[in-house]
Amino acid sequence: MDINKAFTYPFEDKQWISKLGMGAIIGLIPILNFAWTGYMVGLLRNVSNGEAEPLPNWDNIEKKFMDGLILAAAGLVYGLPILILICLPMSMLIASGMLSGDSNLQDLSQITGVIGGALSFLLVCGFLIYGLFLTIAYPAILVIFAREGTFASCFKFREAINLISRNSGPFFTAWGISILAGLVVGFVASGVTAMLGWIPCLGWIVALIVSVGTTVYTMVVYAHLFGQFSALAARN
Repeated sequence: MDINKAFTYPFEDKQWISKLGMGAIIGLIPILNFAWTGYMVGLLRNVSNGEAEPLPNWDNIEKKFMDGLILAAAGLVYGLPILILICLPMSMLIASGMLSGDSNLQDLSQITGVIGGALSFLLVCGFLIYGLFLTIAYPAILVIFAREGTFASCFKFREAINLISRNSGPFFTAWGISILAGLVVGFVASGVTAMLGWIPCLGWIVALIVSVGTTVYTMVVYAHLFGQFSALAARN
């Protein structure tokens, strides 16, 4: 994998300012920002296909919007287990609070509260594990979706696992570099915005531009890394 290329390629496109600037603006607009997610899919696909200038143009925005909408819908499905499981300990804790008002049910209230607290702790541990799983699985699912473009392709778990296991070296290289890049760029951006935040008006505007710009940059690096991974996996 060409790691350096993932960080430098945006600036090799003569239209990078307009392309990424438009993406930054669209990414700030609710609902329309689905198109920005779709743009990332198109970018990953272009890198995988070996396009000389992988940054897509902002034509066919309907296709980009639908790709982003499909991924958002899939994200809701992946989030359902968390939402459902949260309800159980919350209901136990609420019941404990309601029972505590009755002196005849103090013991039951305490037991219910302990059970609810224990369930909450176990669920937090489960959420951390599930979150780590999604962090690892998402790029593989994104690669599969970029190839097939269907809602069903977002749930091909076995294919995603096989994709990772058969190409573990390049996958975890891309995964680790993308996380490290996000942390470093985020740290630098936070420092810059914190300093600029003390300057009224102009400083706030520049801080917003820096924050949005670094977020966009991190995402296009991420898409390029996994576009490279997709190309390597297709050859194996």
